[in-house]
Formats: sequence, structure tokens, C-alpha cells
Amino acid sequence: MGGSEVDSFEREFAGYHGAHHALAVTNGTHALELALQVLGAGPGTEVIVPAFTFISSSQAAQRIGAVAVPVDVDPETYNIDATATAEAITPRTRVIMPVHMAGLMADMDALDKLASDAGVRILQDAAHAHGARWRGKRVGELGSIAAFSFQNGKLMTAGEGGAVLFLDPDDYEKAFLHHSCGRPRTDRNYHHQVAGTNMRMNEFSAAVLRAQLGRLDGQIELREQRWRLLSQLLAQIPGVRPQGGDARADRNPHYMAMFRLPGWSEERRNLLVDRLVDAGIPAFAGFRAIYRTAAFWETGAPEESVDAVAKRCPNADAISQDCVWLHHRTLLASEQALTDTAAIVADQVAAG
Repeated sequence: MGGSEVDSFEREFAGYHGAHHALAVTNGTHALELALQVLGAGPGTEVIVPAFTFISSSQAAQRIGAVAVPVDVDPETYNIDATATAEAITPRTRVIMPVHMAGLMADMDALDKLASDAGVRILQDAAHAHGARWRGKRVGELGSIAAFSFQNGKLMTAGEGGAVLFLDPDDYEKAFLHHSCGRPRTDRNYHHQVAGTNMRMNEFSAAVLRAQLGRLDGQIELREQRWRLLSQLLAQIPGVRPQGGDARADRNPHYMAMFRLPGWSEERRNLLVDRLVDAGIPAFAGFRAIYRTAAFWETGAPEESVDAVAKRCPNADAISQDCVWLHHRTLLASEQALTDTAAIVADQVAAG
């Protein structure tokens, strides 16, 4: 007999984000793959993704046979650029996949209009955006499917895991079949209806996530307060530019504390990250632009050269070279700790 933790977590997570249904799955990449299948992506279709993101955003599309089309991002917010997205839409486009980078929601107003005008669907990659809001609306209230991750570094974690939010019950039922070996929830006689797989979350992970969901609001409130301080301190360091914001994104859970060093080379940035880590700061290099990885070109890539994609994605190219991010636990520290962190960053930046 199964337990009740997964069912309870799905109900609570959906309610927290304003969705009708949530489906808990094995990990965030599977959440994206499952959602894309529900939306009809696959061979012969294209999925538009930001060029600056973790590779799972593109690989989820490529793994199910679609072509991932990278587009440029905004140089201040690091989110997908709506104008670049509009230019990339073709008759083969099936899905636009904005990534809410570091918890800052992408321009959902512009993207919703684009999708509506083009007759395509939106899939929100909300791996960084647990509890985020856009113009007062929660992720699940924006009219599109959203996928989350509970990987061990995320705002909520059970070591691994993921979830997909749905408003449409038909989309939810289709996803359920595909995530449960093609078997309907009421089946007792092995009547598998579609060629699915096993993406089901386990009971233990769901129990851990239920506990974390209960403390998420308090952590988000603290991180928002702390980011206001840290971003001000970082902005005072010559050559440092913190990630910008968008007033319409009126709740940001701050998965990462990100900043740029415009003009720095990748090598120089990487050395800075190493020195920050040596100084006790949980620092990381920004994501590599997806088209700058060998994995991106293995399958499901557009018929373009690396240089051609880079030419139309100059912001993503620059950010992937000069961006640094600090783990979100940094923003749960005291104000004095953040002042000390900024001082260390200033010293290491000055050391060059």
C-alpha cells in the first residue's frame, strides 16, 4: 500500500502556488521533459529557450526529440528577452520556455502576448522560483504550466525531486499517465494506456518537502530583505554590477545572489571565484551559455554554427563570461555577515 505524503505534498504545493494540480516527480529535468511532452513538443518541433541558463532547460527539449533554439537574454535581469524570442518564432515553434533566473520572474506580460499571438504554449522553468510572484500573481496563477526543481541546492530540497503545476485537468491527467508508466491512477489490472516511464516521487522525499514548504515564506522574506542590503553593498564596489530587478516581479525568492563584472574575461572571473571560495564565500561561476557546451550540439540543435548563435546572443555570451553567483544561504545570514561578505568581494575584485 502507498502512503499519503506525495498526495499531501502535491495538494499543498499546488495550493501554495495558486495552481489546480501539482504532480511530484523524480527531479527538475524530468519535470521539464514531462511538461514538454504534455505540450506536444517532440520530433519536428522547436522549443525556444534562453541562451543563459542551466543546461537542463535545453536538454529537456532535446531529449524528447525537439530542437532547442537559444535566444538572447536581458543584460540586467538575465532573463529571456521578449524581442529576441519574437524573432525566433517559426511555424515549428511549439513552446516558449522562460527561465525565472535566480527567482526573478521573466517578463510574463510580453511572453504571454507573444505566445497567444503565435498560437504556442509557455512552459515556465521555475526551478529557481519557488514562491515567486508576477504583478501579485503566483506562478501557478499565470495560465501556463510551470516546472520546479528540488535538487540539493534549491530553495526547497529533498536531495532531488521536481514538480509540475497545471491549471488544465486534461494536461494534468496526460502528465500523470506519462509519469506513472502509462497507468491510470485507478487501474488495478495493469491497463497501461500510453508509453510512459517512472517519474514518481517517493514518500520520504515528499515528507521532507512538506516540512520545507512550511518555512519557505519566512526564508523568502528574509532573503528579500538581505538582498536589498547586499545588492547595495555590491553596487558600491567599482566594476561590480548586481543583477537588476523588475518592479512587476513583486516577490523574488532569490535562489542566487548574482552579479556581473563587465569586461572581465572568463579566466579572470574563474580565478576570482576560486579566491572567494578560498576565503569562505560560497561562490560559483555563472552558467556557461548553452551553445558554448559540447552537449548542446549532440542532438536537437539548430542548424547554425556556434559563432552564428553567439552573434545573436551577445548578452548571454557576455554574462556567461563575467557573472558570479553566491549561494542563497548567503542571504539567510546576519546583516554583519553580509557586510563582511561584500568586503571580501571588494578585496578580491580589487586584487583582480
